[in-house]
Amino acid sequence: MIKVRVFNGPNLNLLGQREPGQYGQRSLQDIMQELEQFALDCGLELDHIQTNSEGKMVDAIQQAGKDEVNYIIINPAGYTHTSVAIRDALLAVEIPFVEVHLSAVSSREPFRQITYFSDIAMGVISGFRGESYLLALQAILNRIEP
Repeated sequence: MIKVRVFNGPNLNLLGQREPGQYGQRSLQDIMQELEQFALDCGLELDHIQTNSEGKMVDAIQQAGKDEVNYIIINPAGYTHTSVAIRDALLAVEIPFVEVHLSAVSSREPFRQITYFSDIAMGVISGFRGESYLLALQAILNRIEP
């Protein structure tokens, strides 16, 4: 069975209450439940984590390598623009990943337009709020050979 792990970075635990005009009204729990159901319907094994800690994110990415995860979906949130450590962890485990953002980062502040991940990602999905995760999972499904 294909394993997909979703990583959610800092402050995403506040979705639904944090800047709903920018990120939407749905909670991370609601988004992940929908994603889990979609994955189950497609015959995939999916789990997810959220952490506000860069070190915990690095540890969890390294664990994904040990757990033989096939694909990663990652929303690094604020770490998108700052974390060489998370980038290095993704390079080290060599698991293909999709970078996801809820907001359209290309149309936001200049510092948010910098990403340490897009050049090593399978692709980047940005601006579709919670649907960004579903689009990432669909992209992964399209890459899986029958």
